[in-house]
Amino acid sequence: MPLFYQHNINDTSKLAVWHITEPENFFLQNVHLQKEIHHPHKRVQHLAGRYLLQLLHPEFPLHLIEIAESNKPMLQDESYHFSISHCGDFAAAVVSENTSAGIDVELITPKVKLIQHKFLSADELKLLPGADQTLLTLCWSCKEAVYKWYGKGGVDFINHIHISNITVKDVRGVIECTFLKNCQKDLYINFHLFENLCLAWVVG
Repeated sequence: MPLFYQHNINDTSKLAVWHITEPENFFLQNVHLQKEIHHPHKRVQHLAGRYLLQLLHPEFPLHLIEIAESNKPMLQDESYHFSISHCGDFAAAVVSENTSAGIDVELITPKVKLIQHKFLSADELKLLPGADQTLLTLCWSCKEAVYKWYGKGGVDFINHIHISNITVKDVRGVIECTFLKNCQKDLYINFHLFENLCLAWVVG
């Protein structure tokens, strides 16, 4: 049972990360495939994410999950707010009983340096002089988590999500940013860095 990481954010919100080593049948014993997915690995990722939802909340109504126009999975009655992410052999999920939530998990690779100008503004790049692949991946993961938190699509990572400060203490920390799509809201994205993996989440 490779539960990689679990964290109770507060009394009503919690998250978990699963390291996928099991065959597809392991997950199918517990959750059903809700849509046709041809790629075997993507299918297992999909199942692992939903498996985590029930691990976090055994009564989670998986059969009621719908996909919004923005491609965000959701519950129409909002009995739970949730977000799912997967990357490589990892799946992550966050569930909140009363507020919007977003999560992102990313493998840390050098490729992020090639696209940093596509998701970081000139001011943000000045905030990160000489940033390595870990810090750049962290910024990308932060913005992905915010995108999922918003859940309505149409978000420009440069114009709508502005990072203003990053606080790192050992392998944990907080990124402060302002969200500017149809409103202005200050957000605090928490993160945890593992050896080759970055996890970021936001609730509120």
